[in-house]
Amino acid sequence: MGLKKNVLRNLWLLGMCTAVILSGCASGEGASSDGGDDMAQEEQTEQEEQTGQEDLGQDGLAQSETNELGEFSMEDINGETYTQEMFAGYDLTMINVFTTWCSPCVSEIPDLEKLDREMEDQKVQVVGIVLDIGGSADEETIEKAKLLAEKTGASYPFLIPDAGYLNGRLAGISAVPETFFVDKEGNIAGETYSGSRSFEDWKSIVEKELEGVTQ
Repeated sequence: MGLKKNVLRNLWLLGMCTAVILSGCASGEGASSDGGDDMAQEEQTEQEEQTGQEDLGQDGLAQSETNELGEFSMEDINGETYTQEMFAGYDLTMINVFTTWCSPCVSEIPDLEKLDREMEDQKVQVVGIVLDIGGSADEETIEKAKLLAEKTGASYPFLIPDAGYLNGRLAGISAVPETFFVDKEGNIAGETYSGSRSFEDWKSIVEKELEGVTQ
């Protein structure tokens, strides 16, 4: 009986140790098994979401108050300079922030090119910003962006973020692609959209945002 009890006790201890190890692997962020740290983490996440994405609208679209984007000077991947004057000739500019390594970003570029061509008569233009170049003029990433433009057939500009990250507008972007709109006065207008979409979905969105700045 004594041997049997020792065996059972050892099996129980082994099971407890295994449970502890599995709990540690699953917690990831150092949360305790009683759930207290999990609740604190959830509260912190909620506070961060309320601070960084105020007034979330339908389908998780971050509402953006119209505000002046300000003066800036950025080069595209071919060395051409763009300033805030780029907005003056169009009622609406669609700015698509992406990275060269993001598959959804890359997949929607042909649709954005089609959108840029088809809506030019309505004074709408598309502009891309290659976020992973990050203002450092990384030649390797620039070459990747050039190759990407060639393969996808994109003729709209791919801009390199300046040192000020477009007066702070690009700072803190945690997920790509992110798309926002600017009117001809250089004001950020309408909503900010996270994630990629089809040509049909983007066209519907652009028509709605265009109506908002031309009324």
